[in-house]
Amino acid sequence: MTGAGDATVAAVVVLAALAALAAAGTGRARGTEEERGNRTAGRREVTYDGRALILDGARRMLFSGDMHYPRSTPEMWPDLIAKAKKGGLDVIQTYVFWNAHEPVQGQYNFEGRYDLVKFIREIHAQGLYVSLRLGPFVESEWKYGGLPFWLRGIPNITFRCDNEAFKRHMQKFVTKIVNLMKDERLFYPQGGPIIISQIENEYKLVEAAFHSKGPPYVRWAAAMAVNLQTGVPWMMCKQDDAPDPIINTCNGLICGETFLGPNSPNKPALWTENWTSRYPVYGQDRRSRSAADLAFAVALFILRKKGSFVNYYMYHGGTNFGRFASSYVTTSYYDGAPLDEYGLIWQPTWAHLRELHAAVKQSAEPLLWGAYSNHSFGQQQEGHVFATESECVAFLVNFDKHKISTIQFGEEVFQLAPKSISILSQCRELIFQTGKINAQHGLRTAQVVQSINHVDRWKFFKEPIPTVPSKMSHVGNQLHEHLSTTKDETDYLWYLSAHNYKRNGNGQLVLNVEAHAHILHAFINDDYVGSVHGSHDKPGNIVLKAPISLREGRNSISLLCVMVGSPDSGAYMERRTFGVQRASIKRRQQKSHSTGIEHWKNQVGLSGETNKIYTSEGSSHAEWSTIDKSMHLPLIWYKTTFDTPWGNDPVTLNLSSMGKGEVWINGESIGRYWVSFKTPSGQPSQSLYHIPRYFLKTGENLLVLMEEIGGDPRQITVNTMSVTRIYSSVSETSTPSLLSREKHPAIHLRCQKGKHITDIEFASYGNSHEDCIESGKNCHGSCHAEMSEFVVKNACLGRRKCVVPVRAPKFGGDPCPGIEKSLSVVAICG
Repeated sequence: MTGAGDATVAAVVVLAALAALAAAGTGRARGTEEERGNRTAGRREVTYDGRALILDGARRMLFSGDMHYPRSTPEMWPDLIAKAKKGGLDVIQTYVFWNAHEPVQGQYNFEGRYDLVKFIREIHAQGLYVSLRLGPFVESEWKYGGLPFWLRGIPNITFRCDNEAFKRHMQKFVTKIVNLMKDERLFYPQGGPIIISQIENEYKLVEAAFHSKGPPYVRWAAAMAVNLQTGVPWMMCKQDDAPDPIINTCNGLICGETFLGPNSPNKPALWTENWTSRYPVYGQDRRSRSAADLAFAVALFILRKKGSFVNYYMYHGGTNFGRFASSYVTTSYYDGAPLDEYGLIWQPTWAHLRELHAAVKQSAEPLLWGAYSNHSFGQQQEGHVFATESECVAFLVNFDKHKISTIQFGEEVFQLAPKSISILSQCRELIFQTGKINAQHGLRTAQVVQSINHVDRWKFFKEPIPTVPSKMSHVGNQLHEHLSTTKDETDYLWYLSAHNYKRNGNGQLVLNVEAHAHILHAFINDDYVGSVHGSHDKPGNIVLKAPISLREGRNSISLLCVMVGSPDSGAYMERRTFGVQRASIKRRQQKSHSTGIEHWKNQVGLSGETNKIYTSEGSSHAEWSTIDKSMHLPLIWYKTTFDTPWGNDPVTLNLSSMGKGEVWINGESIGRYWVSFKTPSGQPSQSLYHIPRYFLKTGENLLVLMEEIGGDPRQITVNTMSVTRIYSSVSETSTPSLLSREKHPAIHLRCQKGKHITDIEFASYGNSHEDCIESGKNCHGSCHAEMSEFVVKNACLGRRKCVVPVRAPKFGGDPCPGIEKSLSVVAICG
C-alpha cells in the first residue's frame, strides 16, 4: 500500500508525464489524420506495423475467439457467431482440419460439419472477420494433430521437417485450401472476411528434435505461404524466429508476462491462444479459469506488450464427435469457455469479457496511436499510460493477490482490488476493473425429460470374442503395430493366439501382457479375465497380470487392444508405435519358466462396427435379444429408442451408469464415453453427452451404445440443458456498465432465449452475505431494505431480461446510512 507522501510524489510524476505525453502525441495524431486521408478510395487491404493489423489504412484493436466448425453443426453456427459478436468479438478464428477434409488421399470432404466455406460465409454475413489457421498440423487435441493417417504410408516421409515427401503433400493441401478461399473470394482484399492466416503451429516446441532439418523447414513453410499471395498477413505461433514478413505470435495463459514480443519493431503483438480453461482428459478433474483471471491477463497483454489482437482459445469449444478426440481427451471440449459446449452463454465469463472489450475499444485511439509511459507505485503496483493530443487511457495494476492497494493517480485516489487492473478513461474516470465481477452468474442444470428404464425397451447384442479361425485379416508370428494395422479407422485391434496346456504342477496360472496402448482387455476361451488401462499423464506401457484357468489341451487367447484417441503432437509422429508388445503365461510363485505366446493373428475392429449395427439398416440385420440380466458385462452392444425432447434447449444423454465405449444417435457418433475412469475427486470426467438437435428426428430416435467394460443402460436418461438459476450482486459503488443506458450501478439479469424470469428466489438491497447467494438461501445481513423483493419482482417477473439500478431511492431510501450496500438477486428462469 502506498503511503501518503509517496502518493503525492506519484501524483506529481503522473501529471507531468501526462502533459509530456500529450505534447508528444500531437505529431503522431496529425500523422494519423494524414494517413487516413491518404487511403485509396474503395481499396480493401490488410497490412501491419509495430502496433496493430491495419485494415484499409486504419490500425485495429481486435478481439477474437476460436470456434471449430467440425466441433459443432451448421445449424448451430449462426447462433454461436451471433453470441460471439454480442460478446464483443471482431474475429472468429478456426483451424483447418486436414484429416477431416482429406480422409482418403485425393478424396476431399467439405460437406456438413466440414463445410468450411459455409462457416466462413456465415461469419462474414454477421459482419465479423476470420483468422484462418491452415497449419495444416493443428494439434488442437484432435486425432493425429489434424494430419491424415494415410501420410504414414508415403515412402521416406518424416512429418514436419525439411523432408521432401512431407513438404510436397503439405504444400498441396495448403494450396488447395488457399485456392478454395480465393475461388470463393473470401480473403479480405477480395471483399471477404479473412484478414490473417497461420502456417504451421507451435513448431518451436519440436524444432530442436529435428536438428538440421528444423530451421530450413520453418523458412520453407514461411516462403511457401507468402508465395501463395493471399493478400493478407501470415503468422506463426510460438515461433520466435518466424522469418519476415511472418508475424510471430504468443500462445499461453499469461502472454502479458511470458511473450518475448514481436521479433521485429515492424510487427504487432498478437496473442493467438489465450486459454479460457484447460482441455479436459479422462481421469482428471476439470480445471476452470475465472473471468477475473482471464480479464487480468488480457489487460496485462495490452498494456505491457502493446497487444492489439487477443484470441480466446476456445471461445466455444464444442464436441469431439466420433473418434476425433486425441489420446485420453474427453468428448466435451472446453466446456467452460464463454460459450459452453452446447452454445449456452457461460456466465459470468462471457459478460465480464464483454465489458472488458467495450472498455478497451473505447480507448482504442490512444492504445493504437498514443505515446506510452509506465510508472511504479510500489513493489507490486504499477501504472501504464497511453496518450495522444486529445485522448488518454491509464491502466493501474495491482499484482498483490491478497491485499487492496490504495494509490493516488493524478488528482484521484483509487482502491485497487487484489490482483486486478483498473482502466481509466481519459486517465481519470474508472470504467472497468478486472477483479470486480458485476456480471450475472448462472447455474446450468440438466433436466431429465425421459427415462429409458424399462427392460423391454432395451435390446442387446453380444460382441463375439474371436478366436483363431483359419482366415484372418492379418496373420504372422510377430505382434503387429496397432495404428498401422487399423489405419486408425477403429479404436480396436484383436491379438489372437492359441496355447496348448499340459498340466504339470500346482499353483495359480497368470497371464502377463505388456502393451503400449490405452486399454487392454483379455479373454481366455471366451471368458473375460481382466482389463488394465493407462492415463494421460502416464502414456507409456500398460501391464496386465491376470490370474487364469486353462483347460487341458488347446486354449484360445484373445487380447483386445484399445486406443482412446491417437497422439496429437510431438516430433516424429509417424514413428509412434502402439499395440501388444509381449505376452506370456507362468505360475504365480515361479519367477522363471514363463511360456511365451507366439503365432499371433489379428482382427481389426469389432464385428458390430464392421456390420454398422449402430445404423438403422445395420441394426435390422443383427440378432438382438432382450437384455433381461445382461448388464455389467464386457463387450455388449445395446440399443433402444427415445423421443425427441420438446422445445429448443440442448439435449444430452446422462451415461453415468455406464462404463466405457461409444454412442450413436441415428447412426451419428456423438463420441466416446468413459465414465468408469473416475477423477481424483471420485467423479467421472464427463457423464453428460451432447446430442445436437440436428441429429434427432421428429418422433423416435435410434440409440446404440458399444459398452466395453460393463454398465446398466436402464439408468440412462435423456436430458435438456438450460440455465435455470441466475444470480448477481452489484455494489452501489460499482462502476456502471459501459453497455447500459443506466448511469448508475445496476443489476442486469437475462434468461437464455426462449425463457423468462418466473420467480425471484432472493432479493436484498443491503449488506447480504454474498457467499450464500448462489444457494438461494436466506442471505439477509444486518442491513436490508424491506422493499427489495417487491422492487425486483416488479421489474423482472415475466420478462426475459431486466435492469434494476442500485440506488437507495429505488428502494424507499437508505436502510442503513454509512454502510456500503449492494443489491443481490437470485432469479429462476423457466
